Amino acid sequence: MDRNEEAPRTTTGWAARDSSGVLSPYTYTLRKTGTEDVLIKVLFCGVCHTDLFNVKNHFGITRYPAVPGHEVVGEVLEVGSDVTKFSVGDKVGVGYLVGCCKNCRPCTSGEEQYCNKKIYTFSDVYTDGQLTQGGFADSMIVDHKFVVKIPEGMVLEQAAPLLCAGVTVYSPLSHFGLNKSGVRGGILGLGGVGHMGVKIAKAMGHHVTVISSSDKKKVEAMEHLGADEYLVSSDATRMQEAADSLDYILDTVPAFHPLAPYLSLLGFGGKLILIGASNAPLQFVSPMLLRGRRSIIGSFIGSMKQAEEMLEFCKEKGLASMIEVIKMDYINTAFQRLENNDVKYRFVVDVAGSELQRQ
Repeated sequence: MDRNEEAPRTTTGWAARDSSGVLSPYTYTLRKTGTEDVLIKVLFCGVCHTDLFNVKNHFGITRYPAVPGHEVVGEVLEVGSDVTKFSVGDKVGVGYLVGCCKNCRPCTSGEEQYCNKKIYTFSDVYTDGQLTQGGFADSMIVDHKFVVKIPEGMVLEQAAPLLCAGVTVYSPLSHFGLNKSGVRGGILGLGGVGHMGVKIAKAMGHHVTVISSSDKKKVEAMEHLGADEYLVSSDATRMQEAADSLDYILDTVPAFHPLAPYLSLLGFGGKLILIGASNAPLQFVSPMLLRGRRSIIGSFIGSMKQAEEMLEFCKEKGLASMIEVIKMDYINTAFQRLENNDVKYRFVVDVAGSELQRQ
C-alpha cells in the first residue's frame, strides 16, 4: 500500500440481513471523511417504529444488510477541512436524513426533508453508490449539513428521540402557525411520538386532549405528561361531546385506523395532521372535510433548521423524552416489545456501552 493511502476505516453495527428483521453484528467499511463530513462516535441511538418497519421491509424498499437507527447522539471525532460549525469533542445529533440534492425548491427553501432525492440515514444509496448505515453502530460519517449540536446541559440519552419524535411533532406545529398559546390540540396515539406531542404542545401553551383506543394510558397522560383531557375513541358519548372542539390533531398512529371519528372532533378549519407512517389506505368520507373546511395534511419529520429550533425549545422548557435505556444485545427483544406497544415511551440503545461484536 502507498504510504499516502489511508487504510479503509471499518466499524461494527447490528444489521438485519432479511425481512425477518433480526439484527446481529455486522462489520463494514466507512467512506473517508470528506471535506464537508463529520466523523461521529455514536453514544446513544433511539429506537423508532420506522426502524422496525424498515428492517422488516414493510414499505418494500429496504436494502440489506440494513443497520437501522436514526435518532443518533454522538461525539465528533474528526471534521473535514471545510467544516467550521463543529469541532472535535462536540456532542452532536443525526436524524432521519443524511443527504439531499441541495438544488430543488424544497432544498433551496430550507425544507430539505421534502427533496425528491433525499438520502435516508440507513438502507439508502449514498452519492458514492454505497449503502447508508444508521446509528446502531460504533461510528458514522455524515455530511455536516445533516448534523446538529446537542445543547449543553441536555442529558444525551434523553435527547436522542428528539431527533425524530421531537422534530416530527415540532415541525407541523411551527409550520402551520400553531406554536402559540390558546390553541386546542389533540394527540392521537400515546407512544414515542405521541408523548413528545403532549409535552411540546403543553409547553407551547396548548389545551391538549389525548385520544386513545382505551383508557389504560389515562393516568400516564393526565398525571405524568400533563394532558388536559383524555378521550377514548370507542366512547361515543364523550366523542360526541367533544365534537368540533379542536384546532388540530396530530395523528401519530403508524397503522390502519378509520379517520372519520377524529375528523368530527375538529372545529371549523381544523387540521388532521398525519405524522405516523402507514402503508394502509386512508378511510374517510369527503363531506366531513367539506362541511367544516377541515383538512387532512401530511408532515414529514422536520428541516435541519427546525431540528435546531426544537432542541433549543426543549432545553429552554426543560423537556425530555421518557425512555428505557438498553444495550445492543437486547435490541431484538426491544423490537418485539415495540411491536406490542410495550415501552414507555422510547427505547434508547446505549451504543457506546455495548459490546457490538458480541451477540
